[in-house]
Amino acid sequence: MSLTDNVTRTAELLELEREYCSRGDTVHYLEPPKVFVRSEGSYLYDEQGTPYLDLQMWYSAASFGYGNGRLNDALKRQLDRLPQLACQYLHAEKIEVAARIAQYCEKRFGVKGRVHFNVGGSQAIEDSLKIVRNYTGRNLMFAFMGGYHGRTLGATAITSSYRYRRRYGHFGERAQFVFYPYCYRCIYDKKVETCGLYCEEQFEKLFDSEYYGVWDSKAKASEYGAFYIEAVQGTGGYVIPPRDYFKRLAETCRKHKILVVADEIQMGFYRTGKFWAIEHFDIVPDIIVFGKALTNGLNPLSGLWAREELITPELFPPGSTHSTFSSNTLGTAVALEALKMMEESDYEQVVAEKGAYLLEGLRRLQKKHPKRIGNVEGLGLALRLEVTQPDGYLPDRELTDRIFAAGLAGDLDARGRKMGLVLDVGGYFKNVFTLAPSFTITKEEMDLAIELLDQLFTRSASA
Repeated sequence: MSLTDNVTRTAELLELEREYCSRGDTVHYLEPPKVFVRSEGSYLYDEQGTPYLDLQMWYSAASFGYGNGRLNDALKRQLDRLPQLACQYLHAEKIEVAARIAQYCEKRFGVKGRVHFNVGGSQAIEDSLKIVRNYTGRNLMFAFMGGYHGRTLGATAITSSYRYRRRYGHFGERAQFVFYPYCYRCIYDKKVETCGLYCEEQFEKLFDSEYYGVWDSKAKASEYGAFYIEAVQGTGGYVIPPRDYFKRLAETCRKHKILVVADEIQMGFYRTGKFWAIEHFDIVPDIIVFGKALTNGLNPLSGLWAREELITPELFPPGSTHSTFSSNTLGTAVALEALKMMEESDYEQVVAEKGAYLLEGLRRLQKKHPKRIGNVEGLGLALRLEVTQPDGYLPDRELTDRIFAAGLAGDLDARGRKMGLVLDVGGYFKNVFTLAPSFTITKEEMDLAIELLDQLFTRSASA
């Protein structure tokens, strides 16, 4: 198909989309929406063949790069051997994936547990809520402001953004939201060096009196079953807490018989340089929820690991929860190959080194644009760049949106050709670029990313 034919075809598709596709998803955050026709490595390509360096890799799902040959081959083998199977039956890949994850957790945390599968992250969150309710007999949950756990009704109830709930009526079991340690914009105007984890101390104080609404000190009982946490907030803007914060929080929860559920859907499988992001913070969660990068985005698969006592066959018997496509054969085949890849290479070192290299580049960029880049931080290959107004601090959502759109225009000058840059916008004020490049990204590509970001800030800030 010629270039002219490709452009014509894209125009035809956009016209059909305008008439027949729902606008309820996130496609129309950008107008007009962007159409891509090919992907490879760290790049997406539009109908004109323009390459776009992708720094968000499908919300961190495609950690091993687009079109990874080894993972693609695993999928093709399964297509030829066992492409479909009702999930009421067993197949080898499901068992092996579950065993590898459970064995890793047992070795790392010293705790035996079991793995349960589903399809998407929200559905795995739903399953975790069922396990918490079933085990504790309590329906209420704690969660963080800035936290995101999905958009099914149960997951929305523990996701802090009111925008996601507003259209759907009353959420009687909505979580009680607690301030996250967003130290760059501390809600209490404290300094991390001297605050003594003041925000966690405020959470502890909720249990001082029954009149604070969460604890009956006489009966030693709470209505709250679990605290849902993200070790590094995803949609909230890749906010990284102080290293001792979660240790204190977990102690408070254990003292009051409240479970800790770690949402690793965005950060799991070495995104932060550890298999689980929560490993950076020296706590052992009761439940870990995962998804996304487990299959490199090739076929949806999610799941959870739970401590043995929460998910014993007697306590959580057959039929306690179910999904038609959970533990699907294509997803588990790719997941098994991805886990083998993780075991064969030192991704802890690879991700840490590449993350440090890219973070240093972002800090150089911050020095060049000090009034427009207010905060740069990273953990492994989960990095954040906060866009500010000319005072260097107040959030600038408009500039963020301009840079995002300009990156997708595909007209940046880079090394003798036109290119684009794919970014993702997050944060409490939608002024943060959350960067999750592939683990296969090269130093040359990271240098290119800094060059393209420099162009975007120079061009967009003066617009």
